[in-house]
Amino acid sequence: MDLLLSGGCVYLDGGFVQRDVAISKGRIISVSPSVSPDGFSVIELHHCLLVPGFVDVHVHLREPGFSYKETIASGTDAAARGGYTDICAMPNLKPVPDCMEALQIQRHIIDRDARIHVHPYGAITRGQAGTELADMAAIAPYVVGFSDDGRGVQSEEQMRRAMEHAAALRLPIVAHCEDNALLTPGWCVHEGDWARRHGLPGSSSQSEWKQLERDLRLVAETGCRYHACHISTKESVALIRNAKAAGLPVSCETAPHYLLLCEDNLQDSGSFKMNPPLRSKEDRDALRKGLLDGTIDCIATDHAPHSAAEKAGGLRESLNGIVGLETAFQVLYTYLVKTGLVPLAILLDRLCCRPRQLFGLPGGKVETGEPASLTVLNLDDPHTVDATAFASMGRATPFDGWQVSASVAATFCDGRLVYAAGKENNAL
Repeated sequence: MDLLLSGGCVYLDGGFVQRDVAISKGRIISVSPSVSPDGFSVIELHHCLLVPGFVDVHVHLREPGFSYKETIASGTDAAARGGYTDICAMPNLKPVPDCMEALQIQRHIIDRDARIHVHPYGAITRGQAGTELADMAAIAPYVVGFSDDGRGVQSEEQMRRAMEHAAALRLPIVAHCEDNALLTPGWCVHEGDWARRHGLPGSSSQSEWKQLERDLRLVAETGCRYHACHISTKESVALIRNAKAAGLPVSCETAPHYLLLCEDNLQDSGSFKMNPPLRSKEDRDALRKGLLDGTIDCIATDHAPHSAAEKAGGLRESLNGIVGLETAFQVLYTYLVKTGLVPLAILLDRLCCRPRQLFGLPGGKVETGEPASLTVLNLDDPHTVDATAFASMGRATPFDGWQVSASVAATFCDGRLVYAAGKENNAL
């Protein structure tokens, strides 16, 4: 069906102008001040913002293998509700996508059930065990990069070999940085003031940044494209900033919870248990500065759903991981943009544009000829985050009950309306 998105404010060149956007066969065919409605199904945007579809380069969809936590159907439904048209799926699955046979199982479910674009990662090592490299060459044409997310690659020689292979295949290594030798057994929070006051074992900042430091040295040796997952420490920000200044092919992401929360916000709830943990206020502020100066390229949710039982053990006993697809834009806009801490253009660049550039995904512009993967934003929709209403099967989020001022009104993926805020398809 040919669509006309009328009366919206379109994101162009870092600003907004009122334009009509015509869509045919999944692509934008016109962006102009006025388009005749003849031959189109018209959707009135009522001055909402129209931006390129959001991209999340770090999502756990849990299927195959753990569909009691999340399915590709439920996870991509949640993504569409959050404004995402493209997500990159982490490989901690069963079977792990470390060879074509395993990857094909995941791809089949994606083709059958996904509501938006899902781009799989392949594993770095077989079974994510850190000992033997995955069949990287075989799966390379079908993945956006290689990651053992959830586990750091402990062996320096193994990571060097992985980088050499990835460089030859022209794909990035997407690294979870965690040095197991620097972890306190049974850690459950950041090793900081809050942990000491409450007598809880903590994870040191060094366990993240020391492995990142090692990896950046290997990048300099191998020339591999390298992306650091969910950085959470001020030292990691400084290391990435210096690596970029030295011309290394590196990028990184952080997550909404690290930008908005710190250890002072902790509650003894599974909704505050994640890896890396919430760090210090100084770490949070360094991440915000890194977002502003371009050190941090992407905001990724690290959407990691678990069952209610797995998140019922408080900080000590719950599994690591929270959900984030359905709250990211709302909380970031309300508490970073509306408060004047971060310009809207920077937020949109890290959600819409820069991730596409880094991972070679199409789109990122509202222009004629581009894919019609678009997100409609309502900046005047005050409401309360309600985790019980999520499309995701996961409910654990530290943002439950937060007051927010904006929402995603609609999401279009290749011209298909995949989410419309509970209203009729011809009006938003």
